[in-house]
Amino acid sequence: MGWWSKKENSEQSQAQEDRDSDEIHKDVLAAGRDACYKARDTFFACVEKGKSKPTEVASVGLLYPAECKAARSEFVKQCRPTWVKHFDRQFSTKKRVERLLEAEGSRKGPMSLPQPYTFQQ
Repeated sequence: MGWWSKKENSEQSQAQEDRDSDEIHKDVLAAGRDACYKARDTFFACVEKGKSKPTEVASVGLLYPAECKAARSEFVKQCRPTWVKHFDRQFSTKKRVERLLEAEGSRKGPMSLPQPYTFQQ
């Protein structure tokens, strides 16, 4: 006879089966993803429309206006931390590319192309 009764063993095995279940609740995952995306879109829309100087610092150095603090906390609450970090980096990269393109677009005048004599051997 073992240390545990059969009832305790069956409860433990049932709990183990529940944890090891391969059943995926796709509707729950989709609802969570949708909530995260809505919170993300709300936060970044606030950052985009914000005319004030960014004052709040996020986890990866993303600056955002103080009036977006509530949207940021909802974004962090609804999304996984790795997703928040990913979306912050994605937004920062997008903004950096936009700034680079604006800087290049401000140059006026003809583009200098290589002259045919530079290709002679």
